[in-house]
Amino acid sequence: MSSASTFATTLQARLTAIRYAANGIHLYEFSPVEGDALPRFTAGAHIDLHLPNGLVRQYSLCNPQHETHRYVVGIKRDPSSRGGSSYVHEQLRVGTVLRVGGPRNHFALHEEARHTVLVAGGIGVTPIACMAQRLRELGASFEVHYSVRRREDAAFLDVLAGANLHLHVDAERGNAPLPVARIVTGADHDAHLYCCGPGPMLDAFEAAAAGRPAGHVHLERFAAAAPVVADGGFTVQLARAGRSIYIAKGCTILDALRDQGVSVQASCEQGICGSCETRVLSGRPDHRDSLLSDEEKQANQVMMVCCSGSKDPLLVLDL
Repeated sequence: MSSASTFATTLQARLTAIRYAANGIHLYEFSPVEGDALPRFTAGAHIDLHLPNGLVRQYSLCNPQHETHRYVVGIKRDPSSRGGSSYVHEQLRVGTVLRVGGPRNHFALHEEARHTVLVAGGIGVTPIACMAQRLRELGASFEVHYSVRRREDAAFLDVLAGANLHLHVDAERGNAPLPVARIVTGADHDAHLYCCGPGPMLDAFEAAAAGRPAGHVHLERFAAAAPVVADGGFTVQLARAGRSIYIAKGCTILDALRDQGVSVQASCEQGICGSCETRVLSGRPDHRDSLLSDEEKQANQVMMVCCSGSKDPLLVLDL
């Protein structure tokens, strides 16, 4: 079963500070509007920001996990933004109150590991910074490999600083990328490895770690690794609602549920945030998410209805 902790409701949080972190990256700090504490989180978790322009975006928490008085996220302005990061950078002001969902964690830190290898690229450093802080608090053995294009792009150096930080600046190495394969193959076989960054880095990480124990290899993507399934041609039975919905060609399960007035929590609609995770009671999903491990996919106990389909004519869900 997935380790994510999902909250069906959202809370009101006020933006209390905006700070510069690196070139194009700002830190946004949110505090509870009511009460003194926010829901607890663990290193690797993210929250949903419900933006005033109607978009919902997921951002990794980067402050220490023992803090309950604030959530801090690092957001990089993306030149190809679809309205998320550009809106945050241009429109959000201190004092703004937003709805915040979560936290959820599909990128959880295994604190019992004998040694941990953290690999980050660009803005992928946000969950890695949180993990590094937690491991340092525990006195655990770990190392960080952080890659940026230029030195001014590097955030969280104050948090990551130490003998176990290996900063790779592409521009200072003839624009050569971080040698991910060498890092992975050089790690002890029983180490836990984590990677968050751009697609090519994650692909190289997965390929290099293919021979390692699956439970020791962890990654988080910002974009879907597989296309959404919209083949249709099967029926979804909603066990609790006592009704069945046919999924037509060109339609995702989530689309069909919405068309029939069935309310399902969803956010990224790419299988990378976990908000639409649904229990499977019968049938074999065609998993296309980037969250569940191979073992979790083979168990067929949960699925992401935003992007996955069905291998069987009938799929029974706990809805």
